[in-house]
Amino acid sequence: MTKRNFLSLFLLSLFLLCGSLNVQAQTTQTETKDETNLDTQLYLIVGTNQDVVDAKLAESLDPIIKQLRATLPFRNYRLAATLINRVKNEGRLDLSWIGGPLATNIATSSVTMPSFSQFKIRQVKLVHGSDGQQVVQMDGFNFGARVPIQVSGAIAANGAIAPTINYESTGVATDISMHEAEPVVVGTLNVGPSGDAIILVVSAKRTMK
Repeated sequence: MTKRNFLSLFLLSLFLLCGSLNVQAQTTQTETKDETNLDTQLYLIVGTNQDVVDAKLAESLDPIIKQLRATLPFRNYRLAATLINRVKNEGRLDLSWIGGPLATNIATSSVTMPSFSQFKIRQVKLVHGSDGQQVVQMDGFNFGARVPIQVSGAIAANGAIAPTINYESTGVATDISMHEAEPVVVGTLNVGPSGDAIILVVSAKRTMK
């Protein structure tokens, strides 16, 4: 075999080997692609000293309510909203919505003033905690709301007193982590002179599908 033929055969063998390694690497990368999804649940609980028509809450929130009753001076709690969203592991969440009044005393004679809310998470991901167990980490957790606040009353043309409503902004931004399916209190937000407070509770767990 001449040197030229030997060199050509060597280069061909090297080319085939590199191609095989490249295909194997691509196959391994495809097989290990993370397809994990997580279901996130955000609960908006309103703490108030006023009477609540329906104070029944989900059983999964019982430990949270017991904790709140021990630390916050509210007679009653009501569930204002429950938001369930599916997020891919290491994915993000951005949600905006219009809902009913978060404060209990913002309801005029015939008009109910809505609240405008936004819920964001920059990244949701599964990580290992200091104890070696897997936890859900939420980076860039952000909740904001514009809530109607009654500031005064004005006399209408017919002599009736019409309330004056202003919209005020409230919110919280933080980074948190939690065990799967274990609700945690993120923070509390005061909502006006009524003394009511919005309590943010969040949980997350891997989906089975």
